[in-house]
Order: sequence, then C-alpha cells, then structure tokens
Amino acid sequence: MILIVDDRQENIYSLQKILELNHFEVDSATSGEDALKKILKNTYELIILDVQMPGMDGFEVAETIKGYSRTKDVPIIFLSAVNIEKKFITRGYTSGGIDYIAKPFDPDILLLKVKTFYRLQQQTNELNAIHKALREEIEFRKQAESDLSQSVEELHSILQSIPQIAFTANAGGAIEFINQHWYTYSRDKNVLPKTAPGELSVSDCIREAIGNAGSYVAEVRIRPLEAGEYRFHTLTMTPIRKHDKIVKWVGMFTDIHEQKTANQLLEQRVAERTLQLQNSNYELEATNHELQQFAYIASHDLKEPLRKIHFFSDLIKNRHLKNNTDAMADMDKIIRSSERMRSLIMDILDYSRVSLPEHFEVTDINSVVNDILADMEMLITEKNATVQVATLPALEVNRSQIRQVFQNIVSNALKFSREAATPVIDIKAWLVKEKSFQAQADEGGRYCRIEIMDNGIGFNEKYLDKIFVIFQRLNSREEYEGTGIGLAIVKKIVDTHKGLITAESEEGTGSKFIIVLPVYQNEPLT
Repeated sequence: MILIVDDRQENIYSLQKILELNHFEVDSATSGEDALKKILKNTYELIILDVQMPGMDGFEVAETIKGYSRTKDVPIIFLSAVNIEKKFITRGYTSGGIDYIAKPFDPDILLLKVKTFYRLQQQTNELNAIHKALREEIEFRKQAESDLSQSVEELHSILQSIPQIAFTANAGGAIEFINQHWYTYSRDKNVLPKTAPGELSVSDCIREAIGNAGSYVAEVRIRPLEAGEYRFHTLTMTPIRKHDKIVKWVGMFTDIHEQKTANQLLEQRVAERTLQLQNSNYELEATNHELQQFAYIASHDLKEPLRKIHFFSDLIKNRHLKNNTDAMADMDKIIRSSERMRSLIMDILDYSRVSLPEHFEVTDINSVVNDILADMEMLITEKNATVQVATLPALEVNRSQIRQVFQNIVSNALKFSREAATPVIDIKAWLVKEKSFQAQADEGGRYCRIEIMDNGIGFNEKYLDKIFVIFQRLNSREEYEGTGIGLAIVKKIVDTHKGLITAESEEGTGSKFIIVLPVYQNEPLT
C-alpha cells in the first residue's frame, strides 16, 4: 500500500487516481501529524511526501519516520513545487528520501519510479522475512542441539544408574554408549553379548527391531564372562524419534533368570497337580456314578418289601382288627409310616436320577407350566387357589427336569399356604443381560429371570442356606407332609442347567423363588 501525504486535497486526488488506475492500493493523509498516526497503525511499501505543509513539513515527517525501527526502511519520494533549490533537494536526501521530484511532474516518469521503488521495497520485505526466518531457524537449531546434548547427557546418566545392562545405538544399530553393567557380559563396546547356540543373536534382535521400526521385546539367553551358564534376559529396544524419524535406539537387558526358572518349576508343578486333579475327578466321577447306582438300586429294592408291609398291614387291619380300636390305630400308624417311607424312597430315586441331562432342547416353558397346572387341577380346586402365569420365553432346557422344578415349587406353594388366606401363586419371567440376581431387564439378554411368588406361610430368611439342602425341613412333619428333598432336587436341576436359584421370604407373608437360567446352553457364559 502507498501513502500520499499532502495538505491539498486536489493534489492527493489527482495522484491517487493515477496510482489506482495502475492497480495500486492507496491511502492518504493531509498533514504530517496525520501521516505519523497512520504509519504507526499500518504498513506501507512507499510514501509520497509533500515538502511544503503547515505544521510539520515533509523533511521533519521523513526524519521522524526514519527514527522508527519498523518504518526506517520504507522508501520516501519527496514532491515539491516551491523548494526545488539544491539545498532543499540535498536536505530531502539527507532526511531519508530516495528521490526528490519537482512539480509539475511527468506522470509517466513518476509512475515508473513508483513501480520501481514499490517492487524494490517488496523484495526488500521478502528478503527481510527470509533473513528473520533464517535467524529464527538458526536459533532454534542451536537450542535444539543444546537440548539434545543435555538430553543425551541425562539419558547417559540415567542408564549408568540403573541395575540393568543398558546401551544406546544410532538409527542404523551401531552401538554408541554402554553402561558399566555391559562389561559383565562383554569386554568391549563393539562386541555384543554372546547368546546361547541355536538362538537369535543380539545383532539379529537389533536388526529385527530396526526392521519393525517400533518398540521391540525379545527373550534371549546370554552368558556372563565369569560364568559358564547362560542366563535368561529380556532385550528391550525402544526407538527415539525426532520429527517422526528414528534417530536413536535405547536398548536394555533385564535379567529374568530366577523368575524364568521359578516359572518353569511352577508350570511343571501346575501340570503335575492338574494331572492329579484330573485323575481325582475321574475317580470322583466313577465313585459318584457308583453312588447314584447304589442309591437307585437300594431305593428300588426297598420298594418291594415296603409295598408288602403296606399291603399286609392294610389286609390285617381290614380282616382282623375291625373290632379292636387300639390295634386299628396302631396299624394306621404303621401304614402312614410306610407311606412316608415310600415317599422318601421315591424322592431319593428322583434325586439320584438328577445329573447332567442327556440333551437340551428349545422348550416352550408356558406349555410346561400349563401341563403341570392341568395335572394339579384337583389340588388347586381343593385349595381354591389362583395361579397367575405371565408369558414365559422359550428356553433351551431338559423338558422333564425343568418340569420337575416348576412342579416342586408350585406344589410347595400350595402345601405351605395359610389357612386364613386364599392361595395366590404368581409366575412371571423376563430376559436379563447378565447371570445375576441384580441384572437389569434386557430384551436381547442371554439369560432369563423367573419369579414364582406365593402368599403362603413364608420362612425366616436366616434359614435360606438350609432350604436347598437335602433332608432339611423348617416345619415339623406333623404340620406339613414331605421328605425335605423337593427343593434340593430343584437346586440340583438348576445347577445342571448352569443357572442360579435363591429365595426371598418373610414369615406370614409368603415367599418368592428367583431362578436365573441361560437362554441357550451352548453359548459361552459369563
């Protein structure tokens, strides 16, 4: 931009039009003071300055401009119609002008000079910018070299202080620095520690690190100079980058011999212990199978004499004891005891049969519950009970075993109902995300939470850990019939289905059994 300074507007106007027609950007000032204010705010490539002005004349303005560091190199052309003597021209040059033109002037000559000085100033500005950038680059490089030198000294100091073997190498892998621990495994900086025969050498590892152009870790065995045993070490190579280019490598050997030896011994012991456990599991499975067979056979063989006891006791009662009230009462006790024994044997048989199901299949749980309610219709009607069943999702289960789960819990709810209250049983289910009693509902969940709630007699939750244990009863046999095996069977079936079961209850208000089962048995479970 060019600044025209003249106290006469008509002079400014004519000169401004000439310059603008030649594509120059022009600014103007009508006094020396106004010109100085603009010069402090804006940047100009050329100043055309009138000599004769009221207040500060052109010479004074030029001298002031040249006194400012940021404007001292701006070229100034003086214009004058009055002061055209040699002494004024001389003062114009001495006050900082590069040309002195008398009015009237030839516009073409003036325009040529303006273009020349304007171009020279632009070139000067570009050279100054380049010179400044070079100075800054030189200073930056000096500072970077100083920082690098300091960083290298600090790195060397750190590497000397650590207990591992440490070294640095240039981008090509040549060793530049080693700490004192290096000499435990090598007598010279340029001789790499020797690795075990048949294994990667240290130089091979360095080449691999350079080829990967990133952090590198390898396990090597190197031999100390004073001992014949190769020791396990981890060799770590870390690149140091500058402007995304690797300029140096920092290497470190860490002795892991004792740890490696201990791990190998531990792995050997773990393998031995695993084999022992596998053998114990095989023996336990065989013993468990034998126990199940024994329980089944023993229970099965007990049924026949028990059936005879029940048959002949009933026969004696009806044939020979009709007139003996006391004998009839005693015989009834025998018959009732045989009935309880029969129920106990049947439950033991059921419990012994519950093992890992032969197969699972996707099952409509609603149809299972509906079949159970149909079979228990007479008991439900007798109790005047209400059973509410929500829509239950299909699950991959063993149908017969899952039927037994619902049947045992529902029959317990009917059995342990309160005399003063109509039994109400509520069965509902929804999908959840996790195998947990606290899991949130999730339409795409991999597990199903099932709740079976009743308004029966309930129980004290301090006995929760007992209700799923075989032969455990919280109520006397005289009050409620049963063997104490039903919920143990439920727990065992839920376990074989990789599920969870618990209960919530309060005496006198009812119970809620909560079951969490996987939707599919073959999916990986968390």
